[in-house]
Amino acid sequence: MTLNGKRIVVLGGSSGIGFATAQVAAKEGASVVIVSSQQSRVDEALSKLPGAEGHAVDLTDATAVETLFARIGAFDHLVFTAGETLQLGTLASTDLATAHRFFELRYWGAYLAAKHGSGNIRPGGSIVFTSGLAGQRPHSGWALGASICSAMEGLTRALAVELAPIRVNIVCPGVVKTPLWANMTEADREALYQQMGEKLLVGHAGEPEEIAEAYLYLMRQTYGTGQVIVVDGGGALV
Repeated sequence: MTLNGKRIVVLGGSSGIGFATAQVAAKEGASVVIVSSQQSRVDEALSKLPGAEGHAVDLTDATAVETLFARIGAFDHLVFTAGETLQLGTLASTDLATAHRFFELRYWGAYLAAKHGSGNIRPGGSIVFTSGLAGQRPHSGWALGASICSAMEGLTRALAVELAPIRVNIVCPGVVKTPLWANMTEADREALYQQMGEKLLVGHAGEPEEIAEAYLYLMRQTYGTGQVIVVDGGGALV
């Protein structure tokens, strides 16, 4: 149960939880391939991941995603953490076009990755998706976030059945200090982290490296599939 010698593809691997997962996997001896939408972000991440491979790809483009996996070839584990900043807003203030765009990367991007990447996964391999606590404990104005998290968990269970024996699981983080909150001002963001730290049972908002351990566990283990691993600092309980 080790990742040493395994090849891991991390979509959304240039920052946040994806980058932290790539870093820890590489330290364990895995060969890492990171994918992000911007070449500059890929280059920056690769400068901190000696020996890693990187690609800049629009993960909402079906042809580009198919081409990506044809280029990558065989690998062991697929991790999907890609996502733009959260789309927050009330039902009345959010137009339908904006709502549709929010699903393009977070849901359809993950769907495309599984569609075109699953055939490259070696025996014993897995897919690990990402949802979030919003699906279980939404706040006002989080309708889109809650919807996408719930949709991703449903997709995980369905693909665990369809793609077996490939294991398909999903990590459900709580509030984590990542670029996900980049649409907030720095002051509001820090206030959120402090507020959550005071509220959470563990006493602090999550760090990407803490959440990355859940992805590594789901790749290492060989018996769980169709499962949601919640790593939220106790957020669902308070």
